[in-house]
Amino acid sequence: MEILQQKINDNKANHDTLLYDVAIGLLPGIGSMLTRQLVSYCGSSENIFRQTKGKLKKIPGIGEVLAGAIINQNILKDAETELRLAEKSGTKLLFYTDKNYPERLKHIADAPTLLYYYGNADLNPARAIAIVGTRKATEYGREMVEKLVQELASFSPLIISGLAYGIDIAAHKASLTNNQQTIGVMASGIDIIYPSVHRDTAKKMVNMGGLITENRFGSKPDAPKFPARNRIIAGMCDALIVVEAAVKGGALITADIAASYDREVFSVPGRLGDNYSEGCNMLIRDHKAHILTSATDLIKMMNWEEGNNKPEKLKVDYSDLNPEESQVVNLLLGRDSVLLDDLSWKSQIPVGRVAATLLNLEFRGIVKSLPGKKYKLIAG
Repeated sequence: MEILQQKINDNKANHDTLLYDVAIGLLPGIGSMLTRQLVSYCGSSENIFRQTKGKLKKIPGIGEVLAGAIINQNILKDAETELRLAEKSGTKLLFYTDKNYPERLKHIADAPTLLYYYGNADLNPARAIAIVGTRKATEYGREMVEKLVQELASFSPLIISGLAYGIDIAAHKASLTNNQQTIGVMASGIDIIYPSVHRDTAKKMVNMGGLITENRFGSKPDAPKFPARNRIIAGMCDALIVVEAAVKGGALITADIAASYDREVFSVPGRLGDNYSEGCNMLIRDHKAHILTSATDLIKMMNWEEGNNKPEKLKVDYSDLNPEESQVVNLLLGRDSVLLDDLSWKSQIPVGRVAATLLNLEFRGIVKSLPGKKYKLIAG
């Protein structure tokens, strides 16, 4: 009986926490950076709604209107509605402090503070690849997507795309064919599949990956939501592949965003004169992307080792490590690779000092640097 009561109490506590996490995202005119600032000042989402108007206005960036919206408890009623819809549909709500929130995305300044997730994939896999491109894919483009996904299958990467026409849906379908988990990042609410003709594929993805969005239930996919969606695609991956793209369009925007996040960008070359190869060829010409002729190019650049998908075990004398070196090594243990920023975040050591520590470890043959400011342990 006591165990049952404890479970009831835990469920209520989780519900109450999520209620405030959802509510803060529904406030008018609040972005991810201001949300983080509020949480930092107040300690938690719940504490934000327990402040007086006067105290809220003393927080940088909080004016009269936003402070008034926070103390107006009506926003909590809207949050309760969202929470009930999530519970009814089986949608997971992931606040940026949640352990299941995508780590690759978490430390990006403009990352969403709340994600709606429906699926069963691990959002923090050892490897994650995004594939994007034109909505008007040619047979060549679709064949390249199928070939790449098949060649990468032995490494079991999570395949991420935007559920759109053309290259996106080809990537999702190829992943399902090869029993690869795949995530569709949506520009709508989790309950609105767009385009609707992809509904059947989306249903299959829920059992072999999932769907994810930052938009509340019932949100329609209007134009501004697509560029915002693209930053999530770029932020969740280790590397982004562009397969067919015109000189202007969402795929090239996503490539630029990925580069700004220090992700590796790859581009599949196309025939000269083809409209939907011009963007890919331009990325390669301007040195904004690595040329990708087969999965082998990506495997070599990302330092993946064929037939060795398990992280290497470190054999090292820990007595030789100072406290900060030990802390960094422990964070790298059992991981394929870790971003420099993630090491700094988790260790609470400034980035500069972490970089210096990693350099010392690299000189001693303990750590290896990888593309994209990532690091891994070297087996001894």
